Amino acid sequence: MNTHDQHGRGRTGPRPRRTRLLAAAGAGALLLASGLAAPAASAAQRAAGGDDQNGGHGHVLTVAVAQSVDSLSPFLAVRLLSTSVGRLMYEYLTDYDPKDAHPVPGLATKWAASPDKLTWTYTIRGNAKWSDGQQVTARDAAWTFNKMMTDTGAATANGSFVGNFQKVTAPSPTQLVIRLKKPQATMTALDVPIVPQHVWEKVGDFSKFNNDKSFPIVGDGPFVLTDYKPDSYVRLKANKDFWRGRPKFDELVFRYYKDQDAAVAALRKGEVSFVAGSPSLTPAQAASLKGDDHVHVNDAPGRRFYALATNPGAQAKNGQKFGDGDPSLLDERVRHALFVAVDRKTVIDKVFQGHAAEGQGYIPPRFSSYFWKPAAGQELAYDPAKAARLLDEAGYRKNADGKRVGKDGKPLDYRVLCHATDPNDKAVGTYLKEWWGKLGIGIHLDCLDNVTDPWLAGKFDLAFDGWSVNPDPDFVLSIHTCGARPQTPKDTGATDDFICDKTFDQLYAKQLGEYDPAERADVVKQMESRLYDLGYMNVMAYPNAVEAYRTDQIKSITTMPAAAGNIYGQDGYWSWWSAAPAASDGSSGGSSSTGVVVGIVAGVVVLAGVAVLFGMRRRSTAEDRE
Repeated sequence: MNTHDQHGRGRTGPRPRRTRLLAAAGAGALLLASGLAAPAASAAQRAAGGDDQNGGHGHVLTVAVAQSVDSLSPFLAVRLLSTSVGRLMYEYLTDYDPKDAHPVPGLATKWAASPDKLTWTYTIRGNAKWSDGQQVTARDAAWTFNKMMTDTGAATANGSFVGNFQKVTAPSPTQLVIRLKKPQATMTALDVPIVPQHVWEKVGDFSKFNNDKSFPIVGDGPFVLTDYKPDSYVRLKANKDFWRGRPKFDELVFRYYKDQDAAVAALRKGEVSFVAGSPSLTPAQAASLKGDDHVHVNDAPGRRFYALATNPGAQAKNGQKFGDGDPSLLDERVRHALFVAVDRKTVIDKVFQGHAAEGQGYIPPRFSSYFWKPAAGQELAYDPAKAARLLDEAGYRKNADGKRVGKDGKPLDYRVLCHATDPNDKAVGTYLKEWWGKLGIGIHLDCLDNVTDPWLAGKFDLAFDGWSVNPDPDFVLSIHTCGARPQTPKDTGATDDFICDKTFDQLYAKQLGEYDPAERADVVKQMESRLYDLGYMNVMAYPNAVEAYRTDQIKSITTMPAAAGNIYGQDGYWSWWSAAPAASDGSSGGSSSTGVVVGIVAGVVVLAGVAVLFGMRRRSTAEDRE
């Protein structure tokens, strides 16, 4: 699933504004598990939101995360954490194989296309049940897709996948038929959670329903969501009837830490089993853990890009402009000047300290078929002298004080949106002040817990951006199409950055209908080249997935891809479904988040901090904005 690192996943077309819950501040309370004495168990109960009413016990996997939930509705959720939770609750038609990401059966056991590629027939498995005991059928899938096709609120998160659907039917409980308007290459990569019709047909306004009031929530994934308290937790327990097999951990706990050093300390003490970082561990945090007993640090190529996005002038599809992006950024020469005034090598060496690859094209090198890099004559390499010339040519020359000013005498002074919880944003921001300052450009870092509001309103000049990319790149390409913009300034769009370019749109349509893998990859690379030349997205790095877990609590866990992959934020549920608890022999001498737990019900995503209500679209970066 595509996810905005501090933001998240799919959407297209006009979107009504809806209410979201985002954790804006506050550090996570400590959640202690397994084998604790009575006082420690009470602390665990308090961290989990109160006394255990359901008698929860068993092996608990506790994950420290740096992100809050935006929505528990699979129709609205965009953030990486939210979509990951949803992935545990609801099955998709197909999954990505954890070894190499090729499509494998999910809810569908097999699929076939008609000779003209316009009709796709899926066979729905007969051994899947909803957690309330009802059978999962093709009618649930047909209802899910039809709802997205007819209700803009339901299409908020993943509307791009059904925009080309003409008709969806379920001739029988085990047969789903999708008729397309034009051929669509993503039919074995429809990252859409299938929901139970008998539950969701009772929902009124999909644009406002966050799926967080009635528990347990009926699902068919490897875990069942049993409770949720805004700003505190989401509880999940293992689904004993999951068709692929019951998870080995009885409960799953995701806990929010605004302070990632505190999360690392919790891992060291055994208070959490796993720490993901913000969105990855910093080099210093990873180094501090490598010598610890019972701690394994996983450092592998990631599925994310880390970028600096430029406000191209926010505009709705009805032609109305909004926001207050600096008009100088409408000039491609200015955007290119800013681009070539960023030293990516320094970002890799000094900020990521080698735990990342240097940014080039839009799609990370992990996805080799779609990875693109600029030709020698096209590359916008670090060149401060060229940046100065471009600014001069654009009419922004230095005044007597060394400040770049336009013909109106107004100095170039940019606001850069920054995630308060991401140390990389702040570190790169410090370098930007130096690099752009030498050019005579002022910069103000707006490091906020909530970047969503100003981003949604177009009230920024530049912003740190990032997405976790799927094996199929369609979604992360769709968010830069003209059709992804909001219908009006008051609506919510799927757009990442308000970009609208006809050439890019034409290429997007071409790749979507191309079934030949090599031909499609070539068109995708043309799209990346076009996006690069426009200068709206400066991809600075492809960060590694740097994360850590306790080997005395987790015996084994699946990475994706298998050879050298990530654990947190996978394209599926493989890590948490496959994780096996370590044998509890009482020899560790410290608290453990596995083993018998006193006073905790089901898995918990604990989101500590102060949550605020606001209208949001898909915003999070790696978190993304992730």
